[in-house]
Amino acid sequence: MREPTFLVLTALAEEPRHGYAVIEDVATMTGGRVRLRAGTLYAALDRLRLDGLIEVDREEVVQSRLRRYYRLTGAGEQSLAAESARLRQQATIAERRLKIRRAGLGGATA
Repeated sequence: MREPTFLVLTALAEEPRHGYAVIEDVATMTGGRVRLRAGTLYAALDRLRLDGLIEVDREEVVQSRLRRYYRLTGAGEQSLAAESARLRQQATIAERRLKIRRAGLGGATA
C-alpha cells in the first residue's frame, strides 16, 4: 500500500471526513511532511471507493458547494489493520538490526 493511501485510510479511521479535512489531517499526522494535493486526494478517494475500502457517508451544501464526507468500510478497516501490522513488523525488524549494529560497534551510533 502506498503511503498516501495509508494516510487517507488512517484519516478516515477516526471519523467521516470531507476532502479538505482529510488533507488537513494528513498534514497534521505527518507533521507537515505530507501535503496531499486536491487532485491526488480525489483520485485516491475515487479509487478507494471503487475498491470498496471507503464509501460516502453523507453530503451537505456549504456556501453553495457540495461537501462530501467519506467513511471507512469494514474492508477498509481490515486493509488498514493489515497494513499497520505489516509496517509494525518491518519497523521491529529495522529496530532489531540497528540494535545489533550498535552493539557490534561498541554502542557507537556512527
